[in-house]
Amino acid sequence: MNNSSYPIGTPGEKWNNNNKIQWLEAQKIKRSYQQEVVTLIDELKSTLEVQQYGELNYAAGSYPLYALKTTDFDTNKATVLITGGVHGYETSGVHGALRFAKTLANKYAEHFNIVITPCISPWGYETINRWNPDAVDPNRSFYQGSPAQESAAVMNYVQSLNTDLIAHIDLHETTDTDNSEFRPALAARDGTTHDNWNIPDGFYTVANTTNPQLDFQKAVIDAVKVVTHIAPADSDGKIIGAQVVSEGVICYDKKSLYLCGGMTDAMYVTTTEVYPDSKQATPENCNDAQVAAVCASLNFIK
Repeated sequence: MNNSSYPIGTPGEKWNNNNKIQWLEAQKIKRSYQQEVVTLIDELKSTLEVQQYGELNYAAGSYPLYALKTTDFDTNKATVLITGGVHGYETSGVHGALRFAKTLANKYAEHFNIVITPCISPWGYETINRWNPDAVDPNRSFYQGSPAQESAAVMNYVQSLNTDLIAHIDLHETTDTDNSEFRPALAARDGTTHDNWNIPDGFYTVANTTNPQLDFQKAVIDAVKVVTHIAPADSDGKIIGAQVVSEGVICYDKKSLYLCGGMTDAMYVTTTEVYPDSKQATPENCNDAQVAAVCASLNFIK
């Protein structure tokens, strides 16, 4: 795929600032971060510690950023990080994190300190977008001096916890719009070509190439099987172009790609990928799959 089919930019040339402004002007608010996310966070103030860890400031608006923590942090307990909404359009990443926070976080507080950042990219949530207003993908921006406010803010917050993490569970979705909108936009922005993914019908996880912890990934897959179907490999034995290493599991080198899942040195790391466009899926089912993945992760390591 090249960028010739995308309505912004000149084929073969990277976007200039005018192209990025044109792209931004085409984005529209489609849902409310305040009404759909912040109100749910506020409801949890009686059971979890709610912290504002930053604020995004764009011409398009300002967005407070929130973290949820189990109370009475204990240095004798291991600490787990759960992140959602680094790609704001991936709805069940946000609402799966919030559902776990509401229904199950305190159940696991006996064993763990739990930190949840449910919506890292609220503008992306509102505009159903992969990028931020600067046409930057926060999930390729987890490095020092990040160009993405979203990534920089959550990295600073996690560092401020001043504790080692035993696990990081990063909640995502793979959607049909990855091929219909976001990969064409990426090709146009970068003045290059990108092949379409074979979008898999089902749930899968992305392990870290340098430390895949396949028994851990298998525990997640086995738990999610009860809730929804697992993505099969394509005819080349791959999912989204990466070799399947275990049922429903592929690997990325998360640190070298500057992914959210690579921002810590946690022993156990998984990136969940729910497929909300499946004929077999519902929003509730997608949220349930995310919760099942989190619970399976914690059950494996406790």
